[in-house]
Amino acid sequence: MDIPNSTALPPKGPQPVEIALLASVFVVAACGLVYELSAAALSSYLLGDSVLQFSTIIGTYLFAMGVGSWLSRYFDRQLPAHFLRIELMVALIGGALPAILFLANAYVPSAFRLLLYGLVMVVGTLVGLEIPLVMRILKRNIVLKNLVSQVLTFDYLGALAVSVAFPLILVPQLGMIRTGLLFGFMNAAVAVWALWLFRHELRRVGAHAMACFLALAALVAAFVWADHITTLAEDKFYQDRIVFSATSPYQRIVVTRGLLGHRLFLNGNLQFAERDEYRYHEALVHPVMAAQGAPKKVAVLGGGDGMAVREILKYPSVESVTLVELDPNMTQLFTTHETLAALNGHSLSSPKVKIVNADAFQWLQQPGDMFDVIVVDFPDPTNFAIGKLYTNSFYSLLEKRLSASGYAVIQTTSPLVARKSYWTVATTIESVGLTATPYHAHVPSFGEWGYIIASRRPYRMPDALPSGLRFLSPSTLPLMFDFPLDMARVPAEVNRLSNQTLVTTYEQEWGKVMAH
Repeated sequence: MDIPNSTALPPKGPQPVEIALLASVFVVAACGLVYELSAAALSSYLLGDSVLQFSTIIGTYLFAMGVGSWLSRYFDRQLPAHFLRIELMVALIGGALPAILFLANAYVPSAFRLLLYGLVMVVGTLVGLEIPLVMRILKRNIVLKNLVSQVLTFDYLGALAVSVAFPLILVPQLGMIRTGLLFGFMNAAVAVWALWLFRHELRRVGAHAMACFLALAALVAAFVWADHITTLAEDKFYQDRIVFSATSPYQRIVVTRGLLGHRLFLNGNLQFAERDEYRYHEALVHPVMAAQGAPKKVAVLGGGDGMAVREILKYPSVESVTLVELDPNMTQLFTTHETLAALNGHSLSSPKVKIVNADAFQWLQQPGDMFDVIVVDFPDPTNFAIGKLYTNSFYSLLEKRLSASGYAVIQTTSPLVARKSYWTVATTIESVGLTATPYHAHVPSFGEWGYIIASRRPYRMPDALPSGLRFLSPSTLPLMFDFPLDMARVPAEVNRLSNQTLVTTYEQEWGKVMAH
C-alpha cells in the first residue's frame, strides 16, 4: 500500500482544522472576487468603456494571482503565521480599495489609473499567495487528490456566491465602499480564526492578536464612517452640495445643488443642469412633436428624469406616453422626490404616462404598439452596454415600432467635439432605410449638442410650436438644421453590434478633449 508522503494514514473523516480551513477557502475566494469586481466596476464607472475596463482589470488581477502563486514557493516555515499576516494585509488593502479609489478620483485624478492598477496588482498578488499556503497547511492531513478537489470546490463555490450577490444585493444595499469594507472584515475574521486554530504553533501570539484587533478596529471604523468617506470624495469631485446619491445595479446616481441649480450625474457624467436643461429638452422633443401634427401615442426610451415627458405632455393630442427606463431607481426618484419631481412638472405621475422598467433593446424586440413619436434619450455611448443602443440592430427594431407618418429623435452627442461619432449615428440610421435629419442646439452645460431625426418620410419643418417655450420659436427653429463647416458631415462607418465602432470613436474624440 502506498502512503503519500507520510508515515501514517491520514485521519478518517473531516477534522475540525480541515473544516475550518476549507471554510476559510470559501471566504477567501469570495473576498478576492469582491475586490476584483469592485476595481473593475469602479474603473468602468469612472473611466467608461466597461468591456475594456473589466477585461484589463480582470487580466491584471489574474496575472497578479499567478505572481502570488509563484512567490508562495519561498514561504517554507511558519506557514500559519504567513497565512495570518497575508489575510490581514488583504483585509486592509482589499477592503479599503473602493474607498481609496473614490478619494483618488476626487483629489488626484491624474494618478487614478496608476493607483488603480497598482492596488489590483498588490491585492491580486496577496490573494494568489493565500490558496497555495492553505493547501500546504491542509496537506498535513488530506490526501493530495482529495486536497485539490476540496480546495478548488470551496474556491469556486465562494466565487459563485459573490458573483451573484455583488450586483444584486451587496452594491445596491451597501454601496461600493461598504461592500469592500465588509469583505475586508471577513478576511480579517479568517485571520482571527487562523490565530485561534494555530495558537500553539505561532510565535508571538500576543503580537498577532494585537494586529488582528487593530485591523478589525480599523475596518469597523471605516465601515461606520463610510458615508462620510463617500461624501468627502463626491463633494470634492462634484464641487456642489450633494442632495441625493444612490448606487443601483446599473449605475451611480448623484444629484447636486449649487449655482447652476440641481444637476444630475450618472456614473460621474452630467445628464442635465437645472439652469439650462430646458434648452436641451425643448430641442429634443418639439421639432418632432410639432412636425408630426397631432401625435397620440408617444414613447420615450431612456429619459428616466421625466424632463422629456414634461415637454411631450404640452401637446393636448397626446393620449399616452410609454416611458421605457432601465433603472427603476431613476423613475422612482423623479416621481417621489418632491424637489426633483417639481423639475419635471410631476410628469411621471400623469395618468397618461406608463412607466416600463426594462432594457429598451429587449423591449423593442417584443410585440407591441406603434408610436407616432419615439424620443430616444440615452446617455452617450461611453461603453458597449450603451453602445448597442446606437447600432443598426437597434434602429431596425425602432423602425418597426414607428408609425408610417411618425418621427423618432435621437440625442446624439456633440457634432463639434465628437464630429465623427455624431455622423456615425446618422450613417447607422440611414443603413436601416430611414431618413436621417440632423440638427443641433447650444446648451451651455454641454456646449454644442446634436440630435438626429429618423423617419420614413422626409422631415417637414413645423409652422407652429406650443406656447410658453423658453428656447425654441418658429423663426429660430430652421437655424438649428444649418451646420457650419466645422460640424459638417464627414465619412463614417455603420455602427453594428459586431463591431461597436461608435464606442471606440467616441472615446477617442472625447478623450482628446479630456486630455486638454
